[in-house]
Amino acid sequence: MKKGKNMSFTTDKIVSISEANQNFSRTARLADKLGEVYIFKNNKPKYRLTVIDGDEEIAIEPETEAETDTEVDEVSEKKLTRLLSVMKKYPKAFKELLRISDK
Repeated sequence: MKKGKNMSFTTDKIVSISEANQNFSRTARLADKLGEVYIFKNNKPKYRLTVIDGDEEIAIEPETEAETDTEVDEVSEKKLTRLLSVMKKYPKAFKELLRISDK
């Protein structure tokens, strides 16, 4: 869906993002019935859930050009370094997150 293009669809295909979050299986059943549904966020169409038949072949392409293992390692290392610095800066918050996740 590109910005600036007119969209036309019936209102029975509209689901709010909170409704889709709370009851995804209902949203998926609606998509099964109608072929697709539009998920609105802040009263604007944000996502489209479309049924894909099992007979179709789907070509999944990487979001970026193929990365080498070295490039992936460098990105991961940078992210880990940044995460560690944030953890050191806010240790109480991370301890609380760990405590909550252990429940």
